[in-house]
Amino acid sequence: MNLLATVQTIMSTDLITIKKDDTLKMVEDIFRKNKIHHIPVLEGQKLVGIVSKSDYLFFKRGFNDQKEDNRIDLFRLKTHKASEIMTEGLATLDFDQKINVALEIFKENLFHAIPILKDNQLVGMLTTYDIINNLALDKEAFNQYK
Repeated sequence: MNLLATVQTIMSTDLITIKKDDTLKMVEDIFRKNKIHHIPVLEGQKLVGIVSKSDYLFFKRGFNDQKEDNRIDLFRLKTHKASEIMTEGLATLDFDQKINVALEIFKENLFHAIPILKDNQLVGMLTTYDIINNLALDKEAFNQYK
């Protein structure tokens, strides 16, 4: 993998997004039905936050002692909103920035997803999985470590 290539060459573009007022039940359903760990939160076309699977699980486990009635758990998920658990003030990258810049952000900030913007609009997401997957598929990188 060429670390000087732009992030748009390896980012995910088929994104599932939510709104700030969407319920945590919707968040739960998205995580259950899709193999993703981060959901961008939009207000109109503007990125305002991100809900990670860790955020969701922390919320869910924070109130659930395993003996609790499932109806109460469902009620909480239906009444709480994405805005209550989303992370704001995100690090973002422009679509034409280099992969090595993303690696530095991942290394320094200890998170696993970076929203990718073009003209201040969300166009993709770059995750540590995207980088690992591209390295695994890169025959040149593989041959160097034989």
